[in-house]
Amino acid sequence: MQILKAIWDFFQNQILGMKWLNDLIGVNLSVMGLDLNSRWIGSIQFFLYDAIKITLLLCFLMFIISYIQSYFPPERSKRILGRFHGVGANCVSALLGTVTPFCSCSSIPLFIGFTSAGLPVGVTFSFLISSPMVDLGSLFLLMSIFGAKVAIIYVIVGLIVAVVGGITIEKLHMEKYVERFIMTASGLDIESPDLTKKDRLIYAKEQMLSTFKKVFPYILIGVGIGALIHNWIPEEWVATVLGSENPFGVVLMTLVGIPMYADIFGTIPIAEVLLYKGAQLGSILSFMMAVTTLSLPSIIMLRKAVKPKLLALFIAICTVGIIMVGYLFNALQAFIL
Repeated sequence: MQILKAIWDFFQNQILGMKWLNDLIGVNLSVMGLDLNSRWIGSIQFFLYDAIKITLLLCFLMFIISYIQSYFPPERSKRILGRFHGVGANCVSALLGTVTPFCSCSSIPLFIGFTSAGLPVGVTFSFLISSPMVDLGSLFLLMSIFGAKVAIIYVIVGLIVAVVGGITIEKLHMEKYVERFIMTASGLDIESPDLTKKDRLIYAKEQMLSTFKKVFPYILIGVGIGALIHNWIPEEWVATVLGSENPFGVVLMTLVGIPMYADIFGTIPIAEVLLYKGAQLGSILSFMMAVTTLSLPSIIMLRKAVKPKLLALFIAICTVGIIMVGYLFNALQAFIL
């Protein structure tokens, strides 16, 4: 067991966490005669380390996930979902959301396509909630920062939120609040051509490059904010606002995250520093979930497809679910970190 633990610790710290990279950057800064204890130099070291680490993880994970995604084009996903009914359909829809793009704005066109193809609204909403909140990339990224227990529980509860949210919308019969042009659109049933392995590799490469170009600015912004918090914001401030002494930290971070627009790669450096500074785990994860699931641009896009009442219900379900997940992780923090 000790050998397995040592292997896992090495994988988490040196492969996913890339601690060797931080040490390497520190050595090079020291060779240049710079004082690593200086706030400015410490900020530079954090910025370089996190920017490079997250970029490498982004490119690797996006390539792998895009390759997997090539087996699930919209037409095939629609056929898969059409075979299931009831709660089973919501579960499969939420699981399919894990192999789709990271950003909620990228998921909305697929949601519209599934809905216009005649799939139940509750099923398509399970997909819409799951897609940005719980993707395969988030599993490995969270594992690199918080460990395997946190990452796995995060994915499980995220899927539960997606399934329950979709079922709630289905039981309330909210189909009438989808815009008419979506419901009356004819769903095209176009057969996807069979792709060779070479075609899939090319597709994965193109998706990786496309995602990198869109996401990289947010990585730099997130790492910059993380470097600022890491070296300039006192731990006492973070602990007071987001620590165990503030029972409303989860609610605060959820509300702060909703209007922002980023993806999990942009929030990871902020989450990493907040945990180091004493913020509670649940408050941090609530912030990440709110940013990726309920960003203002995605809400604006979704408003074009659904009427205000359904949009408000979607926001309410996601917000309540995120807050509940946050408090759950706060309660479990002592056992899983």
